[in-house]
Amino acid sequence: MATLALVLVSCRQGPSAEAQRIDQLNLKIQQLEQRLNKLANEGHNGSDPRGKPPAGAIKSLTVRTGTADDRLRIYWADGSSTDLPCTKEQSTFVCG
Repeated sequence: MATLALVLVSCRQGPSAEAQRIDQLNLKIQQLEQRLNKLANEGHNGSDPRGKPPAGAIKSLTVRTGTADDRLRIYWADGSSTDLPCTKEQSTFVCG
C-alpha cells in the first residue's frame, strides 16, 4: 500500500522547471504582442499620422519607471498627450 501511495505522489508532481520556464516565456511573448498591438492601435496619441507632435507648448511631463510599461508622457497645452516608451540602459533611462 505504501508503494502505491509513493507511486501516486511521484505521478502528481508538477511540470518540470524547463516546462515552467517555457510557460513563463510564452506569457512574456503574449504580453509583448499585446503591448505592440495596443501601441499600433493607439498610434501616436495626440500626434498626426506622420508622427509629428502637436504644435504648441508642453504643459507637463510625467515619467513612469519600475512598471511593465515604463514611459515618458508629454501633456500638451492643447489637451492631448504623447507616450514615449522608456528602457533602462546601464544606469540611464532612455525614452523615445
